[in-house]
Amino acid sequence: MQTANYILVGPMGAGKSTIGRLLAKELGLPFKDSDKEIEERTGASIPLIFDVEGEVGFRDREQAVLVELSAQKGLVLATGGGAVLRAANRQAMHKADVVIYLHASVEHQLARTARDRNRPLLQTENPAQVLADLLALRDPLYREVATLIIETDTRPPRMVVQEILQFLSTSKSD
Repeated sequence: MQTANYILVGPMGAGKSTIGRLLAKELGLPFKDSDKEIEERTGASIPLIFDVEGEVGFRDREQAVLVELSAQKGLVLATGGGAVLRAANRQAMHKADVVIYLHASVEHQLARTARDRNRPLLQTENPAQVLADLLALRDPLYREVATLIIETDTRPPRMVVQEILQFLSTSKSD
């Protein structure tokens, strides 16, 4: 039984959920998505939670889910893009065996999120500027918690997963 935790961090549109599912399958571990967990537990969509409780209310829920899930062992966890904003979340992530930062350019994020109405922070006149501002703020925090940083822009998810698996096999033999 594998007891390691693998946490995926990065901006929206970087592929955390897709890559997380594939990685979990390869590792034979359960996959959890913190945003999906919040939606299941509340019975409400992320945009509705933002509308009713504001970003602070959502971040409170996110923190509770992340602290709980990161305390479990043997899972792959995809986090929301802003999960690194709170020190308590970063502290919980530091306890994981591997934190993988999936880095994506603003152009790539914009292309992947353009039609997604489930992203409250992008419901604005200039989503490209919002993404650029978010990346400028969050990139140092992603790097702070990361064990491994992978560029995802032009790479298929399976190739990214293979790179992660190669890193994991190399780090075990060190």
